[in-house]
Amino acid sequence: MKKILLPLTLIAAPITTIQAQQQIEVAQIWNGTFRTNQLNALNTLHTKNQYSVLDYNRNTKTFTIDAFDFTTLEKVQTLFSTADFPEIKEISDYSINKTDDKILIATNSNPIYRHSFTSVYYLFDIASKSLIKISENAIQEPLLNKNGSKIAYAFENNLYVFDVATKKTTQITKDGKKNAIINGITDWVYEEEFAFVRAFDWNADGTKLAYIKFDESDVPVFSMDIYGEDLYPQQQVFKYPKAGENNSKVSLHLYDVSKVSTQDVALNAETAYYIPRIKFTNNANVLSVQTQNRHQNQLNLLFVDANSGKTSTILTEKDKAYVDVTDNLTFLNDNSFIWTSEKDGYNHIYHYNNDGSLKKQVTTGNWEVTNYYGYNKSNETIYYQSVENGSTKRDVYSIQLNGSSKKQLSAQSGTNSATFSPDFKYFINNHSSSTKAPSYSLVDASTGKNVKEILNNTALENNLKKFDLPKKEFTTFKNEVGNDLNGYMIKPKNFDAKKKYPVLLYQYSGPGSQEVSDSWNDSNDYWHMMLSQKGYIIVCVDGRGTGFKGADFKKVTQKELGKFEVEDQIFVAKELAKESFVDANRIGIWGWSYGGFMSSNALFQGNDVFKTAIAVAPVTSWRFYDSVYTERFMTTPQENASGYDNNSPITHADKLKGNFLLIHGTADDNVHVQNAMLLINKLVYLNKNFDWLIYPDKNHGIYGGKTREQLYTKMTDYILEKL
Repeated sequence: MKKILLPLTLIAAPITTIQAQQQIEVAQIWNGTFRTNQLNALNTLHTKNQYSVLDYNRNTKTFTIDAFDFTTLEKVQTLFSTADFPEIKEISDYSINKTDDKILIATNSNPIYRHSFTSVYYLFDIASKSLIKISENAIQEPLLNKNGSKIAYAFENNLYVFDVATKKTTQITKDGKKNAIINGITDWVYEEEFAFVRAFDWNADGTKLAYIKFDESDVPVFSMDIYGEDLYPQQQVFKYPKAGENNSKVSLHLYDVSKVSTQDVALNAETAYYIPRIKFTNNANVLSVQTQNRHQNQLNLLFVDANSGKTSTILTEKDKAYVDVTDNLTFLNDNSFIWTSEKDGYNHIYHYNNDGSLKKQVTTGNWEVTNYYGYNKSNETIYYQSVENGSTKRDVYSIQLNGSSKKQLSAQSGTNSATFSPDFKYFINNHSSSTKAPSYSLVDASTGKNVKEILNNTALENNLKKFDLPKKEFTTFKNEVGNDLNGYMIKPKNFDAKKKYPVLLYQYSGPGSQEVSDSWNDSNDYWHMMLSQKGYIIVCVDGRGTGFKGADFKKVTQKELGKFEVEDQIFVAKELAKESFVDANRIGIWGWSYGGFMSSNALFQGNDVFKTAIAVAPVTSWRFYDSVYTERFMTTPQENASGYDNNSPITHADKLKGNFLLIHGTADDNVHVQNAMLLINKLVYLNKNFDWLIYPDKNHGIYGGKTREQLYTKMTDYILEKL
């Protein structure tokens, strides 16, 4: 489950505003008024000290992939332009191979689920400027082998290999079938919860292709009506494993290109219930495989001999709650590897020998590593991002592989993220804070000194001056058990401590998430500031279960999602009600997805403090949500029935006293509209008065055309009328 952003409608309300302020309008939040400049599709090259960017010229209507020098920031060349190849009208995605001489270009893309899509793909040879269409079909996830001679891709649940020289295509699996067998592409729940789509990988010399097969024959089917505009609706039918139900049976296979044969790899079915990652090591004959048991509290790293298929367990991690899967595994020349783990209570970097024995815990401390950027073998230095300066901030660091000589490389307080040059001499730092719009600068990776600014958003900052926006006031709330909860408050610019103001709480609250961060505004922030212009105070608090404050804080909600998180939001609301400037009779709460689950529960269980709640696309019972996410935190309903039911909004619907607006899209493949319908049924049965809004054919994001503007307008009107 991932968080989604939101806004609402306006009707007249007798709340004083500052005449000098230009009022934010809902339409402006979605029409680009507050859009930031950014480096689009920024990628570093592999063999040259350059980075590439996708650019679009609105005047000529051409897309270009341009390469820039990391040292001078000057454009070196245009690698590709649609002006030279009229068959490509737009570029939706691109990737450059590891030898920097070929580009895979995607066009005519059509989304499937959150990450997956099909596209028509072309292979462009930079030196010869030749363009090859890989397939007449819209395919998925093409991947070049290292020397660029072959491309593996998926089409209609089967895998194919395209030979670049001969333009011959070989079909390597033939049993692919919709809602039954998938080769090399993840099923719905893997894509959503393990966050990857391509389930195949080339070895180092391009002679073998490893892939995962998903047999979803026994997975229950979920169907959604798609209303469209035709006389009869259609149905979208797909396999969706809910908590406690059958998941896909996964298996691992190795395809030998020269032999044109496939070898099955035997894995322990219990400990390899999930295969969330595969990746070839630097040794062409060694494949790394990560497996998890169904409870996801044990993760094994296996090495597979690509010739014999023999497996050996290199590393095992266990946790009383769950072990997170990441993409931080990095193999060094000797096949020793870098790994991140929470095993000491905080997420840190570790260096292991190729036999799985620990060489060194590289980073330590009561803080979390939040991103791993890479390893520079020439000076044995690791580069990473962490929250060492506070869990709401992000900074970039370097450290020696042996754990010495740690250095902070980012200078500005706030949120910093890095894109390193291939030789690790420079990085592009993307900085923002709650008061500073995003800017991109070139930084010397050895000293941390700024070399040159690349891009800023000064024009946006100047444009925002007319709105005289309020600032987030960061604070902490100490809950009843002594935890310091990160929070912020947005007050009206004409705030008068002698007056009383209505308060709207916003939160997401899901495991490991974060809403309170010192970073630039998103669409919700502008909507909240719009409400502050109308006299509302906005408060956001990350309660127990959220991330970046250590494993104990994050995992305290295990087996009881919605218990401690709801307690914290109700506690904060009651603390706010004691403030002299807060109207204790006008406190509301809202959220989307997990946040909608929370706002529903908070209104029902906190009916003595909350007057109004808005729940967008909420889970109303974890029994209805997918297996991988839910069981990670709750185990199965068969094992933990009380955990599922005691914290369900449906269970507490009889406590509704205030104003409740429930919103959902009928084509939500993630949190099914079934969640809303069952809560609606319960509230109707209880003869409760509430409001609801259904968006036909809209998915979990509820967007498209004017949809978001209409949605946020509706929410605005509801807040102004009901809070």
